[in-house]
Amino acid sequence: MKCMKDFARAIATVALMATSFNVAMAQTHGAKIFVIGGKADDPFWSKVKKGADEAGLIVKASGGSVIWLGPQTYDNLGPDAAKLIRAALSQHPDAIVGPDWVPEAMDDAFKEVVAAHVPLIIYNSGGMDAAKRLGAMNYVGNEEYAAGLGGGQYYGSHGAKNVLCINTLPGATNTEDRCKGIADAMGKNGGKSSQLPLPSSSFGNPTAVAEAIKAALLKDKTIDGAITISAGDANSAANAIAQAGVGDKVKLASFDMDETGLNRIKDGKQLFAIDQQPYLQGYLAVSLLNGFVAYGLDLPTKPVLTGPGIVDAANADATIPGAAAGAR
Repeated sequence: MKCMKDFARAIATVALMATSFNVAMAQTHGAKIFVIGGKADDPFWSKVKKGADEAGLIVKASGGSVIWLGPQTYDNLGPDAAKLIRAALSQHPDAIVGPDWVPEAMDDAFKEVVAAHVPLIIYNSGGMDAAKRLGAMNYVGNEEYAAGLGGGQYYGSHGAKNVLCINTLPGATNTEDRCKGIADAMGKNGGKSSQLPLPSSSFGNPTAVAEAIKAALLKDKTIDGAITISAGDANSAANAIAQAGVGDKVKLASFDMDETGLNRIKDGKQLFAIDQQPYLQGYLAVSLLNGFVAYGLDLPTKPVLTGPGIVDAANADATIPGAAAGAR
């Protein structure tokens, strides 16, 4: 009996040594992870990148790397993003993270990644439906249509009847889903919502965005809500509302947020923001892939949702420090 116990201990010791050896080998090898994201100067994507970079510290400590690839402009978003996916694949990566912004332009490139047996996570745009369709491991991010529904319901509960959804990236799956969710929820609450699509070249051009919103507000005096698809556009919308002289009637809101917008919420000049926690999208996607490549780890939770959440006057104070640190 003693011999059998000693034998069992010996087997357990060998197994533990083998496991330790495999982990050490994985850590020495490291994971080469490519992250497809937005423009380097896009305030939203800088938060996603911050999360990816900070998760990348663990990857680098194990001898790996996290490489960020983003487009120069958003003028040709889908085809340009597909080129970035293929560029990443050509570098023999261990894993790839990417948003499915424009499925008709990007899906074939993602399928090439999966066909090459490279672990893939879809994040930020596309949802779990895209992850399943493409054969990706998981989806990390927001459910955009649900976020829109939440925003429309919040507007409806605060008396809005006609909400303008300003879309500076028309045609992108995530922004279209946001505006559709707003419209559907407003309709259920007895109101309505229309979309103001602006050329993607206006994204990041505060003067062009403000002028277009101002013109729309002056044209339709029944608009009592204006929601933008980004925090930067919300700053432009705030200027447009002031210039049009409708600040006492038009309730401003935004998808995503920055410190300026949060201070507007705190001061009563913006009704709310819809938060998807972009930092977590970058951090979790990179962390999950690193764990899978290095140690074979995976989560049964699919999708991994980082939003949506409503930030209003009740919780703006708790959110401002994270925004000041570049993470909210």
